[in-house]
Amino acid sequence: QVTLVESGGGLVQAGGSLRLSCTASGSIRRSTLMSWYRQAPGKQRELVASLSGNSGRTSYVDTVKGRFAISRDNAKNTVYLQMNSLNPEDTAEYICSVRLDHGVGYGDYWGQGTQVTVST
Repeated sequence: QVTLVESGGGLVQAGGSLRLSCTASGSIRRSTLMSWYRQAPGKQRELVASLSGNSGRTSYVDTVKGRFAISRDNAKNTVYLQMNSLNPEDTAEYICSVRLDHGVGYGDYWGQGTQVTVST
């Protein structure tokens, strides 16, 4: 069992940057997929960025390509989301998710979320 805790959210002006962190209570070395989602009020949860634990390949929703970057630090059991050139449309709760290979199966774990608010 792994607990994920997000941090780094807050209020930022348009054009600014934030770096979100998702720290796991255990090792993420056997993670096969790490992802960041976001959910704005009244909208469906949206997959923003993902990182393959096997290939290292990243993918992003079109609206954040070139502005956001997902990365990991195994030594710190942490997944990051660097967000640059933020705009008000990026305002949402950001939630991380990690899929771990337990050897006999996979487990999907979710954090509680961190709020990002971008002002004009």
